[in-house]
Amino acid sequence: MTTHIITATSAPALGDVRQAGAGDWVVVRRSAVGRKDFAKYWDATGAALSRGARVSVINLEES
Repeated sequence: MTTHIITATSAPALGDVRQAGAGDWVVVRRSAVGRKDFAKYWDATGAALSRGARVSVINLEES
């Protein structure tokens, strides 16, 4: 099980998110929408979801 956390300032490799599947968890923090490459990460998150990954979108400020 791997947890991938996407924020404005850090993110795993795009391919790692895209290949996530059952047993993995992708967390998208609110700040992630500020990334220039956010659309690519959002697409990769959808691919991970379709492969069985758990996906959480956290709409709270990071602490």
